[in-house]
Amino acid sequence: MQPGLLLRAGIACAAIMAGPAGAAAQGQDAAEGSRGLLRVFFDCERCDFDHFRREAPFVDYVRDRTDAELHVLVTSQDTGGGGEAWDLFFLGLGERAGPTDTLRFVSAQGDTDEEVREGLTRTFKRGLVPHVARTVAAPLLDVLYAAPEAATQQAAAADDPWNLWVFRASVGADWEGESRRGSRSFEGSFAASRTTESLKIDLSSDGRWDRDEFEFSDGAMLTSTSRSINHAGLIVWSLGPRWSAGARASALTSTHVNQDLTIRAAPAVQYSLFPYAESTRRQITVLYSIGLASFDYEEITLFDETGETHAEQRLEIAARFQQPWGEINSALEASTFLHDPSLHRIDLFGRIEYRIARGLNLSVSGSVARVKDQLYVPREDVADEDVLLQRRQLGTDFEFEFEIGFSFTFGSVTNNVVNPRMGANRGRRFF
Repeated sequence: MQPGLLLRAGIACAAIMAGPAGAAAQGQDAAEGSRGLLRVFFDCERCDFDHFRREAPFVDYVRDRTDAELHVLVTSQDTGGGGEAWDLFFLGLGERAGPTDTLRFVSAQGDTDEEVREGLTRTFKRGLVPHVARTVAAPLLDVLYAAPEAATQQAAAADDPWNLWVFRASVGADWEGESRRGSRSFEGSFAASRTTESLKIDLSSDGRWDRDEFEFSDGAMLTSTSRSINHAGLIVWSLGPRWSAGARASALTSTHVNQDLTIRAAPAVQYSLFPYAESTRRQITVLYSIGLASFDYEEITLFDETGETHAEQRLEIAARFQQPWGEINSALEASTFLHDPSLHRIDLFGRIEYRIARGLNLSVSGSVARVKDQLYVPREDVADEDVLLQRRQLGTDFEFEFEIGFSFTFGSVTNNVVNPRMGANRGRRFF
């Protein structure tokens, strides 16, 4: 394989090793690149967007299709061999409008999530260079990119009227009922975020209200309601490839945990064993925070308190690995009130997906917690109906959960034909 073309996009360059077809297009691409980085709208609901942005940083990713020059639409369907066929449609917009370019990646039945993700990433990068993507050199195509300085990257945001802020809002309602039972619920949320290489800001608010009504055989009516409103904020500064500093704050009102208003605020520092740039593949982090928590209770607690304020500290160690053989995700979190270390909580969570052999996979997940920090438990007994409906948090010393499962797929692994007619039989009811 001989050197092909050299793409230059503004301040960045991507060295692309391809076949003879690349040399013919070199001049044209260099001229196009002088106008700036290609604006791409990446449209894939099931993809790890952070990974794609890191692996292919030689384009500008936009949030709205109308701002893009290229729309990459990713769809998938099951294949007859037990794998999945992924189609990537490269749709030119505006001045680049023209014939649709489509590439396909087919995963095998025994592929792990990491293998599927890497296959999609390679196909995506090939599709960004359409003049070589359909040549015999395409399977060997490689993209090497020298990333620009973070400050230069952020300079491109100067023309953004939103200044990199992204907002999300939702609202919903649900009604259902029978002759002797009915329920209503309302919920809504709002979130705002701004993310750069040096600073991350996340703000969110969400709330929910539920009401259930039941009629007993003697005609008596039972009504149960609950509400929850939570506001949270996070700000994080980058202190290098492995260190971060930030602060969290929250305000909560919830009938479930007997809290009329709880306010928490705490600065935090985090260290990553591996550089943050590798977080989509491997990550081990240690986080420590110390701050204040102020409680205002709806009902008098077991400790005869209607409100109190205490200092608290939290330590969290988390690890995540995505490898060709599977995935590991685990975390250990411990917190305590400084005025009384016996009031503490320790949580341990773990999950592993491991490919034992081709087509045979093991999945294990579980969590266990030692719970000694329930200051909010009301002194009065919780009504039976609230226990049955899980409307109130009960006092407990521990919590646990465990799941284990195996999956085995066998048969043909060469059938890549997709036939979506009449759906698929997955044990659903006929009508």
